[in-house]
Amino acid sequence: MAQLAESKVFEDNDRVRITEWRFAPGTETGNHVHELDYTVVPLLTGTLMIVYADGETENNIVYGVPYFRRAGAEHNVVNRSNIAVAFMEIEIK
Repeated sequence: MAQLAESKVFEDNDRVRITEWRFAPGTETGNHVHELDYTVVPLLTGTLMIVYADGETENNIVYGVPYFRRAGAEHNVVNRSNIAVAFMEIEIK
């Protein structure tokens, strides 16, 4: 069984859900579907692998440089590097 990344929900109300994700080396989120639009704000610079049903891609994140994604993405996020990676995920309800 895969080791899961640590998550902590800081806010969950009728407008947003804000979750901190911390990935030690070798950890992952597990496969999931994003049901809401979301913004990611990296807390550490690093590289995560985004694993889709039909392949995977590297996602290089940089401390403090946010990015936005639409709902509907289905993937697993995996830290295959040898350093910790972390970000805040802000889901828009």
